[in-house]
Amino acid sequence: MLLKELSSFASPLSQGQVEKLKQLTSELSAVQLAWVSGYLSATAEQGTSQANVEAEPAQTVTILYGSQTGNGRGVASELAAKAKAQGYAVNLASMGDYKVRQLKQETLLLAVVSTHGEGEAPDDALELHKFLASKRAPKLDNLHYSVLALGDSSYEFFCQTGKDFDERLTALGAKAIQPLVECDVDYEEAAQQWQSDLLESIKPLIQTSSASVVSIGSSTNTGESQFTKQNPFAAELLVSQKLTGRDSDRDVRHVEIDLGESELSYQAGDALGVWFSNSEVLVEEILTQLSLDGATEVTVAKESLSLKQALIEKKELTQLYPGLVKGWAELSGDEILLKLVEDRELTRQFVLNHQLIDLATKYQVTVTPVQLIELLRPITPRLYSIASSQSEVESEVHLTVALVEDERDGGTRFGGASQFLAQAEEGAEVKVYVEPNSHFRLPENPDTPVIMVGPGTGVAPFRAFMQERAAQGVESDSWLFFGNPHFEQDFLYQTEWQQYLKDGSLTRIDLAFSRDQAHKIYVQDRIAEQGEEVWKWLEAGAHLYICGDAERMAKDVHQALLDVVVKFGGKTAEEAEAFLEQLRSDKRYQKDVY
Repeated sequence: MLLKELSSFASPLSQGQVEKLKQLTSELSAVQLAWVSGYLSATAEQGTSQANVEAEPAQTVTILYGSQTGNGRGVASELAAKAKAQGYAVNLASMGDYKVRQLKQETLLLAVVSTHGEGEAPDDALELHKFLASKRAPKLDNLHYSVLALGDSSYEFFCQTGKDFDERLTALGAKAIQPLVECDVDYEEAAQQWQSDLLESIKPLIQTSSASVVSIGSSTNTGESQFTKQNPFAAELLVSQKLTGRDSDRDVRHVEIDLGESELSYQAGDALGVWFSNSEVLVEEILTQLSLDGATEVTVAKESLSLKQALIEKKELTQLYPGLVKGWAELSGDEILLKLVEDRELTRQFVLNHQLIDLATKYQVTVTPVQLIELLRPITPRLYSIASSQSEVESEVHLTVALVEDERDGGTRFGGASQFLAQAEEGAEVKVYVEPNSHFRLPENPDTPVIMVGPGTGVAPFRAFMQERAAQGVESDSWLFFGNPHFEQDFLYQTEWQQYLKDGSLTRIDLAFSRDQAHKIYVQDRIAEQGEEVWKWLEAGAHLYICGDAERMAKDVHQALLDVVVKFGGKTAEEAEAFLEQLRSDKRYQKDVY
């Protein structure tokens, strides 16, 4: 059998080992291959002669992750490191890179998976999620497993993907090592406990041998930076410049950050994680409303600091969660709020449209500094789609940030991170890290045409795409659909798009300025108008990208695409849905929505 035909099904090697073997041998000359062959043969003979007792190889612990924002990948990587330290052979992989047919050969599977949107699997878990729910899924009577589900209790379908995995694995005959663990946004402590319990629980199920430890198929990037979510880089803010006009009803910023000597690298399509501090003005307003002394000492994660400092640097103030609203209702005794928290959907809507200061103002409570700190979640960094290519901007990274602001009860409420970036002065320190997004990438073949749909700040990654393609001299067709309220006030990066059109880097652009006429026009309307041409591009192999609002825009664009496939592709509604699903499986239909 030729090595290129070798698979895990025709050898005692796992698929990860097979791929590594193929990669190694492809880089060797004939002389080098002969030497390696002889070396391995001699090593095998020596091992056989020394072995007095036949030993079973150490069992592999397969750790899979499905991650939309990087949290799942981080937890899985941490678990893999701990398992290796205890002498286990580990196969760590993204669910998107995992060969689903390999599942029936597994005996020990540990899965970390998040839930995206309305109970949807993250992009890299879609195929495995679909496979487990299909008739093709095998019986898994020999499999022991455990699932850690990541989610956000602010959403209706909390940890739904993890629940789905747990349910399907059990239905297929697999045995749970321990019950499903569901984690909210502040997942760190629960994840640590799960890891510790799990590494104890698998000891009776696995044979360990320090001589046979193998790290298989690790998905860690070879050039991965030392700077992470837990250890961000203290970068310098270079520019925070308003893009929208003076009469625009929104403040959208072009932000430039200097990565200096960090050696942080990113690809077009990746996101930047930004840690932020809360507004001191907001913190003072909260302290005054609650009649609390900001100088009072409190403890946060074993660190002693003032209450004011804790609220500025450590705690989430601009995003509520159901547990906080419920706790506030109990403290206040307010009948209306107590009734509201009994209804999950009403609570969700309340969480989406209020901040802590709203709670404190509308529902009077007597709360101690310790109670307040315990009720609040830790600050979590915000992810922004990167709006630049390092091929052009080198050690810089650019973002397109909309200032979140809402007039309410005579005051203005701001988003925590967007206000921080909008108000930061030149030279300010910004703690950042790169969050890779391997499921939002330009085609490997530069001759492939691309269709980009990015209204509002959703245009950010497409600016990165165009910079990358221009820097690489790519001449294949590209098409941008962009929309915003007004042409004169809200045409983000207008001169850049016009220059790309002029030099031929951008083939065509279709614009939808919703409020420049009596009848509102959105990007989905432009897609419908250009449906025949969109279908021709798709038939020609174009890759399709959507970035922006998940709640409405992405759904409306998806429906418009379905209509195009039905009308111009001659398919039924069911066939159109299957067509787009196949595009997504083939990585020709990619979304970066939030």
